[in-house]
Amino acid sequence: MDIFPWNNNFNTGIAEINEQHKVLVELLNRLANHLGNDPDIELLDKTFRDLAEYAVHHFRSEELIWERYYPADSCLKAHKETHKSFLSKVLELKAKEATQPIEEVIEEVLSFLTHWLAFHILDSDMRMSKTVLGMKSGLSLKSAQLQADKDMSGVMAVMLDTSLSMYDHLCSRTLDLNREINSRRKVEAKLRLANCVFDNTLDAICITDSNSSIIEANPAFYQSTGYEQQEVIGQHVAQIKSDLHDENLITSIWKQLEADDHWSGEIKSRNKNGELQAEWLTLSTVKDEQDIISNYIGIFSNISHLIKNQLKLEHIAHHDVLTNLPNRLLLSDRLELSIANAIRNKEQFAVCYIDLDAFKPINDQYSHAAGDKVLIEIAQRLKEVIRGNDTVARIGGDEFVILLNKLKSFDKCKLSLNRLLAEIDQPITVQDNTHHVTASIGVAIFPDHADNAEALLQLADEAMYKAKRLGKSRFHLCEMS
Repeated sequence: MDIFPWNNNFNTGIAEINEQHKVLVELLNRLANHLGNDPDIELLDKTFRDLAEYAVHHFRSEELIWERYYPADSCLKAHKETHKSFLSKVLELKAKEATQPIEEVIEEVLSFLTHWLAFHILDSDMRMSKTVLGMKSGLSLKSAQLQADKDMSGVMAVMLDTSLSMYDHLCSRTLDLNREINSRRKVEAKLRLANCVFDNTLDAICITDSNSSIIEANPAFYQSTGYEQQEVIGQHVAQIKSDLHDENLITSIWKQLEADDHWSGEIKSRNKNGELQAEWLTLSTVKDEQDIISNYIGIFSNISHLIKNQLKLEHIAHHDVLTNLPNRLLLSDRLELSIANAIRNKEQFAVCYIDLDAFKPINDQYSHAAGDKVLIEIAQRLKEVIRGNDTVARIGGDEFVILLNKLKSFDKCKLSLNRLLAEIDQPITVQDNTHHVTASIGVAIFPDHADNAEALLQLADEAMYKAKRLGKSRFHLCEMS
């Protein structure tokens, strides 16, 4: 049984690394199979040594590839440290065999290897590989890293998808194992292992009778729901998991259970304290010797942290780190949305390209830290002036872009631009030093000046430079061609 099924999500795009990853996965699965089939201690130990030795070989081979493209003081250093810490952790776990049965030690090692290998390949190796492939295509290191970061913005979704795919695979294997146990009645050792997993797994598990009343649950179930045992046993599962009251969801579950004896999907439920939890529910039927349903088994995996991490990564990918304003990538999406809305509603909107005047001397005379605080203050002022349906973005340095949507006339736009200039013109105090900056603003109107995002930004940029030449601290409307 493969506890770590290989799939296309692990493809890094570099054949040599992929082949070595596959060998590591094969050794990992071999170790698991030796453990599950009347384990021979010498065979387990040899397989472990093979895996550890091959990991050392793989890390060195992989690092030689990275060294062709990454300078020594780049992220390569941290990547090498990760490899060292991995080997140290595996050896630390293996050393426990002096005080624990080797089967228990190998189980712990397998758990660590499975999680580490999945996330290391999907995140670290994948990010490094995408950067290398970008450099091979002609990009600079910095440009390749930016492209890799953009490509990796959905990595948490890939991790979640891959993890759930692995989980479903294991669940189907577990059902097959249970059928074999029932048919052969060789249950003692396997039930003991199942009981250990049931009690110690971090996933919440409950078992119901054929009427969906809970007859057993593991410690993780009580911990995640906040209920005590006496509050759970005998209750209908929908009394504990609130999302299972949803009629459409219940209809879908029953339909698939009747067809496949199995259902899995995301649900949201509140625990006893009212906290909302996102969970992946795997629901399976258990039938007796007459093929009649006797029980249901529900396994609830809390995925709230994965969703939060995914949202966090998406926010980082689309927002400026310093000001938390939308960055150039998100601005591009917002600009396309503004164009679509304006066409649909037959409206106008303005693209305002802003460049601060007299900002460079602040960095030169008072440090970049002072300059950063000025930029943060300017960003806050811009947000306070615009309306809720407008957008302000920082696209680099001291340059900002504002989208003023739903314009009824350019006179209304002038009022907003004058307010922006007045707000930016106000003094800013940083560490007892008062700074004064102004802004030059270039304006292009959709659809009067252009009908696409790239042209609008370019024309607004050109109009901004005209405003600077005319004396700064002003706005200038793009001239019709």
